[in-house]
Amino acid sequence: MASTGNHSLALDEALDTTRTGDLWLFRGTSPADQTIRALTNAPVNHVGMTIVLDDLPPLMWHAELGQGLVDVWTGTHHRGAQLHDASQAVLQWTGRYQQHAWLRQLHSPVTRAQEDAALRTVAQMAGTPFPATASLAARWLRGRLRRPAGIEETYCAEVVAATYTAMGLLDGSRPSNYYDPGKFWSGDHLDLCDDARLGDEITIELPRAGSDGGAHSTEG
Repeated sequence: MASTGNHSLALDEALDTTRTGDLWLFRGTSPADQTIRALTNAPVNHVGMTIVLDDLPPLMWHAELGQGLVDVWTGTHHRGAQLHDASQAVLQWTGRYQQHAWLRQLHSPVTRAQEDAALRTVAQMAGTPFPATASLAARWLRGRLRRPAGIEETYCAEVVAATYTAMGLLDGSRPSNYYDPGKFWSGDHLDLCDDARLGDEITIELPRAGSDGGAHSTEG
């Protein structure tokens, strides 16, 4: 898809622009956020992926510890791998979780077969628990040694990597637990297949306090 040509976008504009395969990146200041970034030497601590289905609003496919939003795939509240309304997810991460947000657009046409592959991945992984901190670190370190981890748990970058691999955007030469959120930031080279590439980060400008924005996000 064509780039917006902007370095920042209002959230509503970003949601109008985003298409399947785009990435949402987040950086926060909580101890957990800082631990993830310190462990992986990355500028961000969370990554999610856009999925756009027919006339539905954009969705975000990711994994997190929280269960405040309904998973639109299962229709339930749960922790771990989840498919959320993207607007609600961004407002939760920037509001309640107090994170900065960016969008990276995928510059490659997404075929119907790739969309189907993404949905099969959602069907397989939705509801998979998020690992505890020690387990997350062990999974990632195992991945850096090119050793796959079990499927009983998953974290955000694994979800995105597994989906990109199913879509043919990553070649699968590295296991999904090789990836951390920083691997999807522009400062870390990511080898995509064929002519696919990701654009630079676009800063998400949030609604001002007093509007229907992150200032009023609450835990469900």
